Amino acid sequence: MHPIAISRWLAKEVEGLRFGRPTACVYNPLVYARRSHEAYLRSYAVEGADAILLGMNPGPWGMAQTGVPFGEVGLVRDFLSIDERVERPAVEHPKRPIEGFACTRSEVSGRRLWGWARDRYHTPRRFSRVFLVSNYCPLVFMEESGRNRTPDKLPSREREPLFEACDEALRRLVAWCGPRLVIGVGAFATGRARVALGDLGLPVGTILHPSPASPAANQGWDRQAERQLLALGIRMPAVGRGAGSRRR
Repeated sequence: MHPIAISRWLAKEVEGLRFGRPTACVYNPLVYARRSHEAYLRSYAVEGADAILLGMNPGPWGMAQTGVPFGEVGLVRDFLSIDERVERPAVEHPKRPIEGFACTRSEVSGRRLWGWARDRYHTPRRFSRVFLVSNYCPLVFMEESGRNRTPDKLPSREREPLFEACDEALRRLVAWCGPRLVIGVGAFATGRARVALGDLGLPVGTILHPSPASPAANQGWDRQAERQLLALGIRMPAVGRGAGSRRR
């Protein structure tokens, strides 16, 4: 099953789920940002990529706006060359408006991850031969105040059906891509990948999450992530060469 078909399947599976307080609003960018999300998959989802880089869920100024995982607006437009019309969610939080590619806020996590991809690999094609960037959960959760609420904070009765669908979507993505490992970006994504893929015997590694909420990530995230990737057997081009790695 192609990633676009997986994305549409997952969008339908999670669309009917209900979440109670303190969750006040839920966004599904697989629906309202479908054009740009599918443009990303059509251009940069590559069978046989070395690794899937797996994030937690969309950030309010990244994928929530652009439909691209870790999708900071400027880098999605200028590095990935994606600039599609983004619709608005049926219910919109007044403190977290969806402005699509007109959004002027910059998501630090996405700026770090895709900025590193640009600086190290120089073109998105070279990067996509090595990595497929995805998110475990496609939904954005917000509290009444507008505060972001991560999936791990949901009560078990809400987590279980959500994680069941997300686990299956990840297994389908792995079956299509055929990576030699999955790399969780942060502890949550790593843990969920190990649960979802435990029966497949596929190695699951981890790298530091680029969030500014992490003190470690604020001390040179790219250098630390590269050391972790090298330890996982991912070879990277020398700075300035712009040639992607292939499998060992």
